[in-house]
Amino acid sequence: MTTSPDRPSQAATDKRQRILDAALKVFASRGVHGTPVPPIAREAGISVGSLYRYFESKEALVNTLFRETKQLLAEHLLGNLPIQPPSRALFNEIWNRLCTFARQQPDAFRFLEMQDHHSYLDEVSLASEYQLLLPLRQFIELGQQSGVLGTHMRPEVAMALFWGAIVGLFKAERLGYLTLSDHDLEQACTACWRSITNDANTESKA
Repeated sequence: MTTSPDRPSQAATDKRQRILDAALKVFASRGVHGTPVPPIAREAGISVGSLYRYFESKEALVNTLFRETKQLLAEHLLGNLPIQPPSRALFNEIWNRLCTFARQQPDAFRFLEMQDHHSYLDEVSLASEYQLLLPLRQFIELGQQSGVLGTHMRPEVAMALFWGAIVGLFKAERLGYLTLSDHDLEQACTACWRSITNDANTESKA
């Protein structure tokens, strides 16, 4: 029987993905700083030495996981999404997509929003984060220029408000402080929209 030359490559790809899946699960549960490599290897069902054949260091593993998880979020959040013209309907869509990602990919969402991995990130990883935020910044800037959004708040502040609201809501749910309903998320979306528009009382769907 002839062994396909593709099989070793596929096996290596599968093992690499198993390591990344294990790292995501462990980091989301325990944090990055407090997690050495051995628990990740155990979760992946491999030896520590085998893990190091795929990732030369914990830093390399964190950066690869961050970039691939950030790409997953970017595809979910921005795929086939026209950022202009800015509108309430488009704002709702972005909000709903991010909430759906948080629901469907809780470990990925929690890992990306952790602060303790920041010191591990290299320039490529930091650039990937900027690339994800750039379209959202453009949405806010175009909205301010067109008059749909207010100019009372800097774009950076509006973006932090948007992200922070969703992160805070799902963190509160994870800690057991509340159980989020669809209505709760709709109310929070409306509150965020009102905070960045010209009219704090607007219900416009423009």
